[in-house]
Amino acid sequence: MSKSYLAVLAILLVAALLGMAVAEDPGYLLIAWRNMSIETSIWVGIAFLLALWLVLSLLRAVVRLLNVSGRRINPWSRHNRQRRANQVTTRGLLEFAEGHWAEAMRLLKRSAPHAEQPLINYLVAARAAHELEDYAQCDGLLREAYETTPQADVAIAVTQAQLQIARGQLEQALASLTRLRKDHPKHLYALKLMGQLYAKLEDWSRLEKLLPELRRHKLLSPGDQESLEHQVYIALLGEAGQRRQTEPGQADMLTALWERLPKHLRHDPALVEAYCIQLRHQGRSDEAETILRAALREGFNERLIHLYGLVEGKDPARQLSSAEHWLADHPHNATLLLALGRLALRNKLWGKAREYLDASFTSKRDIQTCAELVRLLEHMGDQKSSQQMLRQGFDLMVHDLPELPMPDAR
Repeated sequence: MSKSYLAVLAILLVAALLGMAVAEDPGYLLIAWRNMSIETSIWVGIAFLLALWLVLSLLRAVVRLLNVSGRRINPWSRHNRQRRANQVTTRGLLEFAEGHWAEAMRLLKRSAPHAEQPLINYLVAARAAHELEDYAQCDGLLREAYETTPQADVAIAVTQAQLQIARGQLEQALASLTRLRKDHPKHLYALKLMGQLYAKLEDWSRLEKLLPELRRHKLLSPGDQESLEHQVYIALLGEAGQRRQTEPGQADMLTALWERLPKHLRHDPALVEAYCIQLRHQGRSDEAETILRAALREGFNERLIHLYGLVEGKDPARQLSSAEHWLADHPHNATLLLALGRLALRNKLWGKAREYLDASFTSKRDIQTCAELVRLLEHMGDQKSSQQMLRQGFDLMVHDLPELPMPDAR
């Protein structure tokens, strides 16, 4: 049996019951007010009230329909103003995406007061003004953004800091980010921006304090994090290497910095090299030699080998012997042979030094190796070989010069 058939039966049943109730007892309703009175049956009264409710509902629907139609038809209604503002905003965003900064700023500013989200208009318009290098206009638009949407203070502050960094106003950006970090210490993008800013300011001490947080929150890729840590600690080692102990009993700053480096960085060849360079500059080559020897036992590295040939350990003979052990695995490495030549010179083994330097220059024609050979041959009294080597060194230096006409030899 269909639902419509059941509905018809239900209506007929209700109507029959209602008719029986009216026929059995129509009831009596009296409404009296001052000298007026209305008498009718209770069923007629109920019917009148239902009819009145239907008429009022119909009037209400008509008024609502007219109101909606009026808003859509009236060009100055709030609805139409907002619709036009959204259209202009869309055009402004397209102009911005296409790089038409002036037009984008004009359209976004014009539509902002009536747009659904004026914050977007002001922020993008501020970026357009920044691209036009109209920094006063840019700051003014950011102020308007805050006035219209004060709850978006974080987004506005981040945008302001980004633009200040981009235009080179680093001190102002530092003030903006410091304030933002104070109010919102867990804001991760502000942390990342602060790290970039400290790097630009070369404030390595403060940046060092941010490194654990940057690593913990994985705000940088592993490669970028490692590169930043290298940059920070190499710079700090350079700064510490330039300072001397100024107060009695004060710990050596260079050594103290090295000891607080994360363990994995103390085994990094680039950091080992930076530390040993500073030790050598401070006249502590014996310490540098010990550290370099230990690092080279862990793994062969040409930069460390080169530095090992320059530092002077406590026992030059032992230093040379250590380097000669690495020759078994790298017999033709020019850098190792140059280092061995220098270490042989330090041990006053002139013949061995010449052999190592000759082998290095044969393996790789390098100007430093050539210079060491020229100096050694001159002091050994072999002027002819010295002049030949000097000529080869000169050829290396002029190798990259352009071909130009020269006067004929007379």
